[in-house]
Parts: sequence; C-alpha cells; structure tokens
Amino acid sequence: MINSAISHLANQLNQFLKRSFELNEDVVVVSNILEQDGSLSPNVNNKVVVILTNIEKDTVPYRQAPNGKTVSSGEGARSGIGRPPVYLNLYLMFVANFSGNNYSEALKFISKTIGFFQRQPVFDQHSTPDLDPRIEKLILDIENLSIQDLSNLWGLLSGKYLPSILYKVRMVSFDTDDIIGQVSNVGDIQVAISAQ
Repeated sequence: MINSAISHLANQLNQFLKRSFELNEDVVVVSNILEQDGSLSPNVNNKVVVILTNIEKDTVPYRQAPNGKTVSSGEGARSGIGRPPVYLNLYLMFVANFSGNNYSEALKFISKTIGFFQRQPVFDQHSTPDLDPRIEKLILDIENLSIQDLSNLWGLLSGKYLPSILYKVRMVSFDTDDIIGQVSNVGDIQVAISAQ
C-alpha cells in the first residue's frame, strides 16, 4: 500500500507538470538519487524525484477502535474480530534534480510542485477516483526542517543539496483483513439506562 500511495501522488504530479510545461515525456520518477554503490541512479537527471525518507506510525488515539467484520457461514452471519488498521505517516521528499545550466529549470519545477500540492493537499476517491480503494485519503503537509536537520537528511540522500521540499503524508492505513476471532450475531441487544 505504501507503493500505491507514493505512485498515486507521483502520477498526479507528473500529469500536472506535463500539462503545465507542455511536455510529452514523464518528468516525475520515484527513485533514490544515488544507488547503493554511490553512483547516480539511472533516469533521474532533469526529473522531479520522489524519495521516501521516513515511515512513522500515527498514534492519534481516536483511530484505535477495534475492527469488526461480518463473516458469512452456513449457520448465519457472524462477526469477526480483527486487529485495528495501522495508520502511517510517510515523509516524501520532492527533489528537482536539474543540474548545471538547467538549475533555473529546477526552481521552476519545484515551484510548480509546491503550487500543485498547495492547490490539492488532499487526495481521496472523490478528487482522484484512481486512488487505490484500500486508501481512504492522503493528506499532504509541508514539513519544515532546520538547516541542521536538512543537512543531515541530504547527507543521507546524496550529500549535495538540490531544490526540494519535504511533505508529511498522513492517513495511509494498513488493514490486513485478518480475522483473529468470531462471535455469533444474536440480535440487537438494547441497554436501557434509567435516569436518576
């Protein structure tokens, strides 16, 4: 599901940039800047590169409700008890990898990228019907980094700063649909609380 979320955002941005700059070829790629051996990754030159920089569990308490599912069997409907979904935050870096004489292009592309996500910070089934149906919505927020944190991050990515912006993408959920128990559906049970 992480791949689906990142690919969806990259595809939406790619379509927007192609229309904006009247391009025929794709300009957004999901990739590292450098390979494990330190060489430049193929197909990232003169592109906006989307890099996953971190994954964290979202621990907002209201999302920790138990997960109930209805299961059909020969004896009637039963409720299945499953584990609650895990909500994740993805940290995505959008990097304009244009070098040399193309540096001004990097500034144009990173500006358009910021503008695109400013206009559309939420992606759901209504706004983008091709979003993976397992994903309810994706919400993007700019993540501010101090100069020191930015330096550390670029040290991990490639060592050389490129025009870029970091977004926190909220509400990616993992629901394995595993059922860990079942209970019979007896019917509606009503509990009356008397006023005192």
